[in-house]
Amino acid sequence: QKTYLKSISLQYQLYLLLSSHFFCFLKNEMGLIIFFLCASVPKTAEGHCKWVEVLKDLEQIKTSKDIDVSLYTANTDEDKECREPVLRCFILEMNVILHECRIKNCSKTQDVLNIWKNGNASLENNKLNSTTSAKCKECEEYEEKNFTEFIQSFVKVIQKECK
Repeated sequence: QKTYLKSISLQYQLYLLLSSHFFCFLKNEMGLIIFFLCASVPKTAEGHCKWVEVLKDLEQIKTSKDIDVSLYTANTDEDKECREPVLRCFILEMNVILHECRIKNCSKTQDVLNIWKNGNASLENNKLNSTTSAKCKECEEYEEKNFTEFIQSFVKVIQKECK
């Protein structure tokens, strides 16, 4: 079972290394500065995009035959100012998929749960736009599409977000 916060394990390993061998090194100011610089490295090494883990899990579920639902699918060419509502719509629809997977006992339930958790975390940590433009559509205003088309559109939107 995958955990949805992988950076914690990197930070924990760094802590174990420092506490076992270099703890005395942290007693002076320079040691603390080096520690904080090293602690920030795993976060930047993961990439500039908070959606990388979501993309990985979308790849895992895109060929699933267990999931057969129609989902509101946002347009991939929405204006930049509508990016946050579009991403929120995809995450809301992932909750629908998660519900279906739990009912049908899908083989990809954990991957779907990871997408939902990571997506919500990315939206909360990365407030794209605090005010939604009046021209942005509500999720229910988009066309319903099948699972495959939904995943393809979600991937395109995230790839735009990560550019």
